[in-house]
Amino acid sequence: MNDGLTASQSAVASCRVRAPGLEDAVFRASESLLALQRADGHWVFELEADATIPSEYILLQHYLGRVEPELQARIARYIRAAQGADGGWPLFYGGDLDVSCSVKAYFALKAAGDPVDASHMARARAAILARGGVRRCNVFTRITLALFGELPWRAVPVMPVEIMLLPSWSPFHIAKVSYWSRTVLVPLLVLMAVRPRARNPQAVTIRELFVEPPELVRDWISGPSGSPLSLAFGMLDRLLRRTEPYFPVDARQRAIEKAVAFVSERLNGEDGPGGIFPAIVNAVMMFDCLGYAADHPDYQTALAAIRKLLVLDGERSYCQPCLSPVWDTALTCHALMEVGDARLEPAIRRALDWLETKQVLEHTGDWAATRPGIRPGGWAFQYENPYYPDLDDTAVVALALDRFDSARYRRAINRAAEWVVGMQSRNGGWASFDADNTHYYLNHIPFADHGALLDPPTADVSARCLGFLAQIGYAADHPARSSAIEYLRREQEPDGSWFGRWGTNYIYGTWSVLAALNAAGTEPSSSAVRRAVDWLLSRQHKDGGWGESCNSYFPNAPHGDAPYSTASQTAWALLGLMAAGQVEHPAVARGIAYLINSQDRDGHWGELWFTAVGFPRVFYLRYHGYHAIFPLWALARYRRLTTKNSLQVELGI
Repeated sequence: MNDGLTASQSAVASCRVRAPGLEDAVFRASESLLALQRADGHWVFELEADATIPSEYILLQHYLGRVEPELQARIARYIRAAQGADGGWPLFYGGDLDVSCSVKAYFALKAAGDPVDASHMARARAAILARGGVRRCNVFTRITLALFGELPWRAVPVMPVEIMLLPSWSPFHIAKVSYWSRTVLVPLLVLMAVRPRARNPQAVTIRELFVEPPELVRDWISGPSGSPLSLAFGMLDRLLRRTEPYFPVDARQRAIEKAVAFVSERLNGEDGPGGIFPAIVNAVMMFDCLGYAADHPDYQTALAAIRKLLVLDGERSYCQPCLSPVWDTALTCHALMEVGDARLEPAIRRALDWLETKQVLEHTGDWAATRPGIRPGGWAFQYENPYYPDLDDTAVVALALDRFDSARYRRAINRAAEWVVGMQSRNGGWASFDADNTHYYLNHIPFADHGALLDPPTADVSARCLGFLAQIGYAADHPARSSAIEYLRREQEPDGSWFGRWGTNYIYGTWSVLAALNAAGTEPSSSAVRRAVDWLLSRQHKDGGWGESCNSYFPNAPHGDAPYSTASQTAWALLGLMAAGQVEHPAVARGIAYLINSQDRDGHWGELWFTAVGFPRVFYLRYHGYHAIFPLWALARYRRLTTKNSLQVELGI
């Protein structure tokens, strides 16, 4: 087997010792994934967030006056189980109380019939009041409470629906905010203009959560920061509040009609506008407040989209923020391809054939506002979402197609590359859904207290796009490739890590960039790679694993730090180290041992921790597929690299 190897290569190969249990761990993990494949070839795993969305589902039923007692009871059980030890509800497993999430959870449970003197309700109430009560809630929670009459509308920043009529060059325009803000905000503008009142058949109120009566509060509105720009926007809010009643009636009607048309055009069948819960639920309430009949097709479509997000599992149920079949399927294919077993190929091919059908080739989405001359060619995250394909999914899917059978999928790969190159931002990076969505002054408006109004380029998405272009042969001097590398070099943190926008956090970002730099031919001895490797090595835990808390998204929080290890984050660290040429480092062997030893008999890794993020500091995610996919990927790659004659990964992911 070693014929043709140099003496040094033979020495390296001979010193490699297979990790005990590695073969069995890879086999069991791949078998468990195969068993979950759907009949048409795709995979989809549950996508879980905090208690906010299940709570909003219950509150929506009370808003509409259409309560389903059995479903409500099942969701209420889920919400109760998510209550933290401090009495409130956190944004992620093991986190601290979040006031907005806790207020909605309390409100939902009270609406579901939980008595206020029940021990869990008393603990929640005390915890919420100790942190300032309802007054400390974010803007979206205040809007919900205003719809139920719990708050006056002056507690909500002014966002006139006439925004829909502004020209594209205006300082604020719908096209200047992120896709998720756009799809959530447009129907919300109608609700804020009409100001309907929830039917609330049980007349549920949460006045007991106010430290002071809401009608006595005078300073509801403040900017997200104390900057001069934030203060200026606060003054603008007060001016708009005084002048809004005098806006022309016909202009308001035209703006409402334009908003309704925007939503109706993007209803997206049973997958809903934008494919995300907040946009769908706002569309439902918009249609309702405008008097749409219950059997109106648009109204029914939006209602069906919400139902599709429900997880009905035993005694507890919850509502997902969205569905992730394209992302789940592409990642699973990468993990299974890494195994290198011919018997897996039919399953992988069926999955990739399914993915090929999901490419958006004919529909020009909102992204064209900044890139009107580019042909579509991307993939969306959900089953269907043609207005909003994203660069991350597109790169990951195309990487898988190219790796498995570049000739068979050449047309899809080429169209993806054309779209990816066309969507590069001016600074050399890539955002998730739009190009040059960097109107940072908008983060200072009072409505933007969630800090997620924009979609600027990020290191993790940019790395995926660079890795794709490098893998399919874009030359080092191609402008898209060279500018991406320069962008990533600028984005490296002083400690050597990279920020992870969509995965928690610096471990995820560092893996993503190291994989891309490897595909682009960056030498492991380069300063950027060495610093990243040193950082990853410094974050390994005594048990051999890695872990990072969602708290890392807060200012001045440590990078790559958590009091626990997780399978998915350990896998990212290992994949990053292997991409950097560290396959034989003892830390990698210890990480592999951690994964093998923490796998259960069925080939699974249990993981309650949230290792992904929707919006930093506001909304976190737990992909139920991550702890099944990534550990297998890392184990299989380690096996491949320690049994072949080269330690080079040679892939863009």
